[in-house]
Amino acid sequence: MRLAPLMLAMGLGLAACAPTPQTPTTPPDQGVYGARVDTGPNGEPIEIHSVRPAYLTERNRRQRVAYHGPEAAGTIVVDPYARFLYHVLGNGEAMRYGVAVGQAGKNFQGRATIGRKHAWPSWTPTANMVRTQPELYGPLKGGLKGGVDNPLGSRALYLYNGGRDTMYRIHGTMDPSSVGKATSAGCIRLFNQDIMDLFNEIPSGTAVKVRTQAESLALEGPQVQLPNGYLASADEVQTAAAQ
Repeated sequence: MRLAPLMLAMGLGLAACAPTPQTPTTPPDQGVYGARVDTGPNGEPIEIHSVRPAYLTERNRRQRVAYHGPEAAGTIVVDPYARFLYHVLGNGEAMRYGVAVGQAGKNFQGRATIGRKHAWPSWTPTANMVRTQPELYGPLKGGLKGGVDNPLGSRALYLYNGGRDTMYRIHGTMDPSSVGKATSAGCIRLFNQDIMDLFNEIPSGTAVKVRTQAESLALEGPQVQLPNGYLASADEVQTAAAQ
């Protein structure tokens, strides 16, 4: 069963007013974002399509950047307000990924650990999702198995705090156009290629820090949402407006 309405709902972006950001002038590494063939939950081959260059904006594509946060090397840092995820490398550097942020992506703040990891995970809507949108989520209240119709995509990392599931997920997506935007549901999603590589790099038990809005403002500065759903720093928007 194809779940076009569900995938559309999971990928909607919010609007605002400001200039449109430019896509990278240097083509992204297609060795990273090119097509892949992966093994599905039942051993079947699943094709991961290449990411369209239009989605690989400067903020969205994976890149090594200077890092000014206090977290130790190996930590995963999620900034749902600037829509970034960092894998801290140490020596003042981190690997930065663009992410999509759903409503649930701002429901948890603070420190946690990766308690579970799953390839091609199953997904079950919360009771609140079923109650508030029964037409959309009611048919799925028994759960949706992993695969190409699943909104968690190819991999999922499950955050735990004090040994308890926070219900906060870092996962892939079958809708790459959503990355970099705010979406109607879900937690933190990355391009499938990014979450697959991150999944292989970090073990269960990895420390995670989810920033508050105040922490994001202090480290990333204010952000402005553009008409296309992406973010840009307020400084960039002011500079563009002055030209």
